[in-house]
Amino acid sequence: MLHIDAWIEGVPPGAVYALVALIIGLESLGIPLPGEIALVSAALLSARGVVSPVWVAVCAILGAIIGDSIGYSIGRRGGKPLFEKLGRRFPKHFGPGHLATAERSFQKWGMWAVFFGRFIALLRIFAGPLAGALKMPYWKFLIANVFGGIVWAGGTTLLVYQVGKVAEQWLSKFSWIGLLVAAAGGALSAWLMKRRAAKNAQAHEAEDAAARDGAAAPTVTAPAAD
Repeated sequence: MLHIDAWIEGVPPGAVYALVALIIGLESLGIPLPGEIALVSAALLSARGVVSPVWVAVCAILGAIIGDSIGYSIGRRGGKPLFEKLGRRFPKHFGPGHLATAERSFQKWGMWAVFFGRFIALLRIFAGPLAGALKMPYWKFLIANVFGGIVWAGGTTLLVYQVGKVAEQWLSKFSWIGLLVAAAGGALSAWLMKRRAAKNAQAHEAEDAAARDGAAAPTVTAPAAD
């Protein structure tokens, strides 16, 4: 399966903007898509001069605001039964635990949950529909939605663009150092993962052995008193 970042890199530059707006808009509407990955990938392309960072940010902001607003309307019409139905069909993304966590955030923070939810993967999917289902006043939702979309999409694009430009200049001068660091990092990560997997396997084997020993142990009953 083709990863979203590789897919965006294969898209013509003019279509990248529409693709970013579409993916982020659908994610904000309530469909679990990798909007953040799409935005970061497009911002990295802008650092390489393939697309404009300004248009990447503008399209991402519009997708976020419009998608959240549509999600709000759907949630206001469907209410909580909509989430219960989605939870049965997509338990991995809309299960009762996910819904309860998002609902607690809304009850505690109100419109700030919409703003900060833009930066959290779970709330980014739930923010619009859940705000509508909980009957949050639309003007409050819209303010948090607009400012959250601008700060998240614009800030992420600017940050990734600047980091990409600096990294590109640094690697162009010290490409062999970057290659060695990447290779060492990859080797270290692989070793740590292998070691952790071995420890987990040993722990599971010990638990299974203890369970088998407990099941095999004979039950001793005390003799009845005369």
